[in-house]
Amino acid sequence: MSDTGRENCKLVDVVLDESIGRATPDVEHERAVAIFDLIEENSFAPVGDTEGGPYRLALSLVEARLVFSVCRENGDPVVTHILSLTPFRRIVKDYYMICESYYEAIRRSTPSQIESIDMGRRGLHDEGSQTLMDRLSGKVDIDFSTARRLFTLVCVLHWRG
Repeated sequence: MSDTGRENCKLVDVVLDESIGRATPDVEHERAVAIFDLIEENSFAPVGDTEGGPYRLALSLVEARLVFSVCRENGDPVVTHILSLTPFRRIVKDYYMICESYYEAIRRSTPSQIESIDMGRRGLHDEGSQTLMDRLSGKVDIDFSTARRLFTLVCVLHWRG
């Protein structure tokens, strides 16, 4: 891949399957922030794609599987990867529970209590991000920051699904 191709190894658009429905305002806010941050800064390169990006990503759940549909900016399909949700179930469930505690703490707790909950939340988020990187290994090259933002979107899909 040329240097220009490497520069374009990024996402310029991310779409979530809207057929699942809407979530709570807190979850919808997390989704919007994650998509914005992801598009602003990411590293995303399907393994074996010699043409390079930029890319568009559609994330969806189909029959309890996570679907990554990647196409070029012009809409030409590149690859679709289907991942089992099994490795994510416990992490997402725990993450969702701690996020609920975090949102409640923001409304009613002391700063030190909020900080403690947030540390746990970040730890679970890191674990989920690493799991996502591992599951995409050999399929899509991403950095840890990109994995973190994508994991947030996986959680949003899972919460609604």
